[in-house]
Amino acid sequence: QVQLVESGGGLVQPGGSLRLSCTASGSIFSIYVMGWYRQAPGKQREWVATITSGGTTNYVDSVKGRFTISRDNAKNTVYLQMNRLKPEDTAVYYCNAFPSLGYWGQGTQVTVSS
Repeated sequence: QVQLVESGGGLVQPGGSLRLSCTASGSIFSIYVMGWYRQAPGKQREWVATITSGGTTNYVDSVKGRFTISRDNAKNTVYLQMNRLKPEDTAVYYCNAFPSLGYWGQGTQVTVSS
């Protein structure tokens, strides 16, 4: 079973930046399409961004131009650079394969507030 460990969240003011990291165990990481998801309080988990093994990216409209997903297959790690953060970006952020593996890591909390 692939283990997923997210990190890098925190409290940031509107307009600020954060970089999230997710490390996955398992040598087959490189073949997965990987994604970042988020779940805001009282809302369903939603897909935010994906990246293929070859580096092709896709984003939900609400983060286009502000977030950048990347990956380092040698390190089994996927990143999410988040710039110009808004209060509505507040959520627990998770990484997973896309489609998901059916289970989730602990996530990392991102809070955007002044």
